[in-house]
Amino acid sequence: MKKLLYNLYAFLFNISAALFPVKENRIAFISMHNENFKDSLGCVYEYLKKENGYDFVLITREDLSVRKPFRVLSFFLIKSKLLATSKYVFLNDNFMPMGKLNFRKDTVITQLWHGEGAFKKFGLHIPQPEDLRKREIAANGKLTYVVCSSEGVRKIYAEAFGVPEERVLPLGAPRLDFLMNGENADKAKEKILSLYPEAKDKKIILYAPTFRDDSQRDGRLLDSFDEERLLSNLGGGYFLFVRLHPQVHTSSAQFKYAADVTDYEDVRELVLASDILITDYSSICMDFCVLDKKTVFYCPDLDWYRERRDFYFDYEACVPGEVCKDFGSLAEAIKAPFCEERNRKFREMNFDFSDTENAERVVRSIIK
Repeated sequence: MKKLLYNLYAFLFNISAALFPVKENRIAFISMHNENFKDSLGCVYEYLKKENGYDFVLITREDLSVRKPFRVLSFFLIKSKLLATSKYVFLNDNFMPMGKLNFRKDTVITQLWHGEGAFKKFGLHIPQPEDLRKREIAANGKLTYVVCSSEGVRKIYAEAFGVPEERVLPLGAPRLDFLMNGENADKAKEKILSLYPEAKDKKIILYAPTFRDDSQRDGRLLDSFDEERLLSNLGGGYFLFVRLHPQVHTSSAQFKYAADVTDYEDVRELVLASDILITDYSSICMDFCVLDKKTVFYCPDLDWYRERRDFYFDYEACVPGEVCKDFGSLAEAIKAPFCEERNRKFREMNFDFSDTENAERVVRSIIK
């Protein structure tokens, strides 16, 4: 069924591309896996909205919602033409029909990706079914540029997307513009404390594990995390947030001693308001690293994950924080001093810029 829909979209798109010229001021943003625009894609969009004269096209997964048939019709009949006539196209993930879309030669297509740096393997570096791999390679073949956060990860991104290294631009991560803005940090802290006043005057811990892409393991993820025991071992003065990946969050997940912020709209505000991160293999560690905040890596299934997905480096030697394979050592790792040197090395590898001008660099390089 998906293949049929991909072909239908490509057919409608290619007719428009053949019949209508590109609009020089039209910019399309594609976010089929994350439609709230709180990442680098959204930051570039917000930057461009401040300037006049642009015609924006937003394509999100809501355009294919079965609950919104008119949006689905618009996606195929209207947005296919708008995309075909866009001068610039930005996306933050794979857009599977793209391999069959005959873009005009003067269209500039830029992959901003939804993560920063290089942590766990992604793209062409991970195992995939053969048909999915072919579609991904065809889609990546349409890319004009790929933006990454540092020169240190440029080669990795070139290989992960299957593009020449000179087409990978280490311009920084636009989503950092929000994180590095001190005013945003103050506002986020104030907002979070107004929603959770019990966290006032306490160190806020954010537990944010990623999914395993294995339904059984995802369903048992919380079995190895006891929030009551953790807070008891810490001895007071801490408040715990739990943010699960959408693919593992269920309505049955209830926390008596922690606040469930899985559905909180903007994870960036949680990052800014929190003091300490507990994660495993999630790229959210990049945010805490660039902000010089403490991260503890709790990974009881590290050997399994390394065999299944793997990383771009020796995980235990290189992550910017202490690694805990058993729950009993987690509290002591949280109370231990911040690993400044490990954090510095990880940050320098993954980020060339830690300012608020990343979106401007992207726009200046790609559009202007």
